[in-house]
Amino acid sequence: MGVDEPDSGVLLNDRVLPTGSTLARCVLMQPRVEAEIAFRLGCDLVGPRVSVEEARAAAKEVFLALEVIDTRFTNWRITVAESVADNASCAWVVTGPMVPLSEAMDLAAEPLVVSVNGTEMAMGEGRAVLGDPLRALTWLSGRLHRFGEGLHAGQLVLAGAVHASLPLEPRTTVRARSPRLPPVELHVR
Repeated sequence: MGVDEPDSGVLLNDRVLPTGSTLARCVLMQPRVEAEIAFRLGCDLVGPRVSVEEARAAAKEVFLALEVIDTRFTNWRITVAESVADNASCAWVVTGPMVPLSEAMDLAAEPLVVSVNGTEMAMGEGRAVLGDPLRALTWLSGRLHRFGEGLHAGQLVLAGAVHASLPLEPRTTVRARSPRLPPVELHVR
């Protein structure tokens, strides 16, 4: 896509859907989908140099999410500046059931498998996101700190895709699963 560094956007409440939701393909431009490990914060996470341990302690719950990305830029050829201006291309987020984040969970080693209409299409491990999805929280906390902001209790944070995005076509069901996290599913009409 032309983006070779982390970026971030804002999750808007009216763009977050529960697992099993249906989206109309016709209202999207060039949609793609990514499976991600995501977190719901139990307490604030603020500061320029938050540790992975502090991020784990702040993350109350963990879950699988499907992020539907979309862009108005032709053929997904975008720079990091354009991605940020496009809210990191975030169109919709489908959240799976949330479970408590325990000390025993090794999210870096968590394998995710994505299927489309029952056929496995992509897979990846949590370590595909900065080596550990919890590092996405540390990175984002540092980035927000530069603007006088931080992460707050109750917020949802998607760590990032663990595989290359997949085209999102009509009449499909996309499902992501992993051994320790409940599955998430999206229907597209």
